[in-house]
Amino acid sequence: MGASGPRRGPGPPDGGWGWAVLGACFVVTGFAYGFPKAVSVFFRALMRDFGAGYSDTAWVSSIMLAMLYGTGPVSSILVTRFGCRPVMLVGGLLASAGMVLASFATRLLELYLTAGVLTGLGLALNFQPSLIMLGLYFERRRPLANGLAAAGSPVFLSALSPLGQQLLEHFGWRGGFLLLGGLLLHCCACGAVMRPPPGSGPRPRKDSAGDPRGEAEADSAGLRLREAPSGGRPRRRLLDVTVCTDRAFAVYAVTKFLMALGLFVPAILLVNYAKDAGVPDSEAAFLLSIVGFVDIVARPACGALAGLARLRPHVAYLFSLALMANGLTDLSSARARTYGALVAFCIAFGLSYGMVGALQFEVLMAAVGAPRFPSALGLVLLLEAVAVLIGPPSAGRLVDALKNYEIIFYLAGSEVALAGVFMAVATNCCLRRSQDAPPSPGTEGRASDTEDAEDEVDSEPLPTGTEEPGGLEALEVPSLGTGPSEPEVEAELGLDSKSV
Repeated sequence: MGASGPRRGPGPPDGGWGWAVLGACFVVTGFAYGFPKAVSVFFRALMRDFGAGYSDTAWVSSIMLAMLYGTGPVSSILVTRFGCRPVMLVGGLLASAGMVLASFATRLLELYLTAGVLTGLGLALNFQPSLIMLGLYFERRRPLANGLAAAGSPVFLSALSPLGQQLLEHFGWRGGFLLLGGLLLHCCACGAVMRPPPGSGPRPRKDSAGDPRGEAEADSAGLRLREAPSGGRPRRRLLDVTVCTDRAFAVYAVTKFLMALGLFVPAILLVNYAKDAGVPDSEAAFLLSIVGFVDIVARPACGALAGLARLRPHVAYLFSLALMANGLTDLSSARARTYGALVAFCIAFGLSYGMVGALQFEVLMAAVGAPRFPSALGLVLLLEAVAVLIGPPSAGRLVDALKNYEIIFYLAGSEVALAGVFMAVATNCCLRRSQDAPPSPGTEGRASDTEDAEDEVDSEPLPTGTEEPGGLEALEVPSLGTGPSEPEVEAELGLDSKSV
């Protein structure tokens, strides 16, 4: 890792204000993943008032999740253009406004546009920037930080569902939506703490022509991705699609697509599967609580485990192991018919599911580095949105057609296990060979312009606030000279390529 070598400048603080950022990321992650599921407690009341069926009403949560995943590239562009803090503040306002407006809805279409589109977009504009900022504050302790932040999902899901039920009983669904809208304003408070870490980059300055657009900028995300064509003014990359040519990113993207096809299916069908096996309704509902409790413990524990010096360089293999464990759990539990067997399945599933949740974004940042993480995350979330819209709905149709849950567990387990096998094999065969091979011109650093800039870094003193190059990708910023003709250096915020 970059932390093992000497540094010419300060790195991520790995503490201090970063713990406040971690707390905000915990809250935002909880809202992003828990809120769409918690809204389902209002479905029966919505079905009664609007005279709609369950499938039509369930589109509210589906649209919210689709916006959370599908608007990833939009969030990446906004973060690159404006920074994390402004985007999160606007996102919190949009999420709150969506639920407040939904409380006045008179048709399901209005609920789709307000609670679905508007609130989903607001949650997306909070979720992605919070992960980006977390990576800027933590490096040595980043696996633990990611695990603790990911624990917000099961914690908030366990808390928001009972809260929604109480609000429904005391204030009705309209009053409940209104109060939940007020609760989502906490996302604005989380965005307010997202100040840039010290030493994230040089501050904006005007060049000799007085044009602030030609300057190196360190926004509230600590990132402004730029290209610096020779003989021309640097231009900003709002969405760095060249990350798709990165071999490590391609491996991760394929893995995530295969994973998303089957990872969420067992949790969605678990309660109905238990009822079909003759388990009483109350005991069947408690199975999800078991998954949640194990998940709460597994995520931070796995994050701490991945942060160990011996394991962190092999975090990609740990991620693939978690995927294979999850897939094999589905496969071995497809014939579980007793309540004891289902409880054992929930414990094993919650453990492996928590490991996947704790490691997924750590692996991505280790693969592409911090400068390209916003663009990579946006593209991965878009790809995951496609898989989520294919996997669970297809599983539901198969259940309706076959009246058999066993085949669904086999399919879902096979897809997740295949994702784990692919991740391990591709990492070992493709990525390690490319790292062991001698670097060739134009490929070192996985960017066409990285090699020349690295030569400049070696031959010139680094400006204040930049870090020792040690990652997979670089963030280009002009040096702190006085004229526009001075050479540029790259302030790299990435991680060591050996971590994948």
